[in-house]
Amino acid sequence: MSVFYAIAKFVTNLLIHILYKMRYEGVENIPEGGGYMVCSNHRTNMDPLFIAQKLKTQLFFMAKQELFQNKFVSLIIRGLGAFPVERGKGDSSAIDFAVDTLKSGRVLAMFPEGTRSKDGIPQRPKSGAALVAMQTRADILPVGISFDLPLRFRSVVTIKYGELIRFDSLGVQANVPREMKAVSKRIMGEIVELVELPKDNRPLLTDGNKTEDGQ
Repeated sequence: MSVFYAIAKFVTNLLIHILYKMRYEGVENIPEGGGYMVCSNHRTNMDPLFIAQKLKTQLFFMAKQELFQNKFVSLIIRGLGAFPVERGKGDSSAIDFAVDTLKSGRVLAMFPEGTRSKDGIPQRPKSGAALVAMQTRADILPVGISFDLPLRFRSVVTIKYGELIRFDSLGVQANVPREMKAVSKRIMGEIVELVELPKDNRPLLTDGNKTEDGQ
């Protein structure tokens, strides 16, 4: 963990606890070392900050390319562990960086939905997280982020860390589309179980759940 990251984590921890009423559950499920993935539903741009606070090691995560256009902002978020990805274009360089991150023993955060959910209902997962997991055989820590809309000052934000998904338990035989789809569904299913939603909404992992990007 870099000095910059440690300082930034301390400052952002103070900030989010001022802005919101943070509630963390399942902290005992967080592995001690690195080399694993954190996969979460995606609600706000603050999600990486929410997730990272209870991790003892530095968290690295993908962020949309547009956030890196401002040199000052780019410097800050890179120091916080972000690396750019061009969404919707099959950015192989971002995938390669993600794979290298895990293989070097660091912790990688990915959002299987690929974009934020406007209404908080988990969406159908894309293949990126499954692809990285299958290329690295990394274990996966599922995380659920929950809060009532609208998110406002002193809203209750709940972060639930689930039980670690061992890669060997996924039963992957080959890196083929069918297997990738099964892994994506398993990861997203574990996340959904951690999200505080009415039971009737839990199966809604279809393309019908629109986001601000219309995806």
